[in-house]
Amino acid sequence: MKHTRTLLAATLALTLAACGQQAQVTAPAASTPDQTATNGDAYLVGFKESALGAQGLSAQQLAAQAQVQAQAITAAGGTLTSQWAEISAAAVRLGPDALARLKNNPLVEYVEPDLKRHAMGMRSGTTDANAGRGSLTAQGLSAQTTPVYTASGETTWGDSALKVPSLRTGGYTGAGVAVCVTDTGIDGNHPEFARKLKGFKNFVTTETNRNDPYALNDVSHHGTHVSGTIFAQYGAGTGATGTQAGMDPNGVGGVASGVNLYMARVLGDDGSGSSSGIINGVNWCAAQLRSQGGTENKVVISMSLGGGRASQTEQRAYTNVYNKGALVIAATGNDGAAVSYPAAYTNVVGIGAIDDAEAKADFSNFGPQVDLVGPGVHVLSSVPLGQGTRASASGGGVTFSDVQAADLSGKATFSGNIVAAGGTNELCGTGTRNAALSGNIALIARGTCSFEEKTANAVASGAKAVMIYNNAAGPLGMSLTNSYNVPVVGITQADGQALLGKLPTTGTVSVSGADYEYFDGTSMATPHVSAAAAVVWAAKPSLTNTQLLNLLTSTAKDLGAAGKDDNFGYGLVNPLKAITGQ
Repeated sequence: MKHTRTLLAATLALTLAACGQQAQVTAPAASTPDQTATNGDAYLVGFKESALGAQGLSAQQLAAQAQVQAQAITAAGGTLTSQWAEISAAAVRLGPDALARLKNNPLVEYVEPDLKRHAMGMRSGTTDANAGRGSLTAQGLSAQTTPVYTASGETTWGDSALKVPSLRTGGYTGAGVAVCVTDTGIDGNHPEFARKLKGFKNFVTTETNRNDPYALNDVSHHGTHVSGTIFAQYGAGTGATGTQAGMDPNGVGGVASGVNLYMARVLGDDGSGSSSGIINGVNWCAAQLRSQGGTENKVVISMSLGGGRASQTEQRAYTNVYNKGALVIAATGNDGAAVSYPAAYTNVVGIGAIDDAEAKADFSNFGPQVDLVGPGVHVLSSVPLGQGTRASASGGGVTFSDVQAADLSGKATFSGNIVAAGGTNELCGTGTRNAALSGNIALIARGTCSFEEKTANAVASGAKAVMIYNNAAGPLGMSLTNSYNVPVVGITQADGQALLGKLPTTGTVSVSGADYEYFDGTSMATPHVSAAAAVVWAAKPSLTNTQLLNLLTSTAKDLGAAGKDDNFGYGLVNPLKAITGQ
């Protein structure tokens, strides 16, 4: 087994391992840590552990030990916010004097910041405006090679890669196993979940009115997307009006549609969460085990979050949860660098991302802590109802091969004349205007300046819609900083140049709400593997978490260099082979 990593005595950096793209480096290098403590005075305290360890102490002894530790915090002038007796640790608030006193207490082994991290971009195709290719969906990740896996009906390409249709035919859906997701929450009203969510709890204490999975709680959309990959129900979509172009009206199907799904909301409205809150969420997930007083025989904890620094407290927490029998699966991160935490911890399964051609996604972190990989590029799944975007465009008789709505585009439809922006550098330069765009659709070539500058200048010129076409092969996705009240879309270079040759002509641009979206990241690969693990565990319930992991790694489809490697680990998880040997 690979779970023999050295504990790094630093601090956990927690960000959603979702969707940035950076060039891959030749060797792992630690990510730049965020030094900001939660509210500036939040810390984690680790007390010296008994030689017997918490497992060797009675409940009475644990309670007595916890009381002594709490008194030490109070005596130093600190405020206790969370306490974890089983790992001899606590979350506290400390002023400078209290911090110094607690560090000098002979009972204390360490004091480390309780850090706060923020969610990164998640939607497919939101890379920098002038980065050389428009989006992750443009691939460049595998030189646009022929896909090995394709979507069909409700079966996404990720489902196809994990042989979900064959699993379902065999009755392998994960029934009887729980998957507990730690994320930004969930839109429990989405039909894909059929109101079957087994449990929900909010661990973000800085926000109010986020305690109901059937009311607003997933503002970031990430948790709903992750959950759909795991649990989306077959035949339960939102219909054609809420789907993306070309989707089955019944939406998508999850890898493990029969599991008991739990959501621990550990990341708030701004997509960030504290280390202590995440520990509380993970502990709640493990508490669902029957052995811990819950109702579940098996629990997989799926964590699509991570960061570049380690924490002694977190390592204690994950080891404790693993010892209770849960299997923790986490995203390796999207820096194209060293594996992030918690994926890099001992007793946590690290998951990298591949595309539909079985190539490593170039944003996927790599190193010896990568255990398995899963589908993580252009992954289609559910988002809160109406919060996704669906785009279409037409003009001059040209059939557009790909149309993507810009982030923060207005949701509207406009038909009219299409006018080339032209001018110096295609509408670049703050304050640049083109009166010919007024009341029309602006057709703009990508390049030189940002998407934001081009869009702002077009709208200020009176354009009622904006099309920006790529300057390289492939689709074009865009991130905008400001919201606009007109529809803004990206199209391919070939389609844009063909349309340019048809001018003067008319066309239509439309951006509407959707209930599904394409995301990229190891965040998307992680629920694929978590769900696969649950399906296998349900089929082989006598396995321990250690035995399950050994089975998953020994039956994975080997990719890259022969045997385990730093890019793919043991390879693409293969639940059907793990169950049937075939």
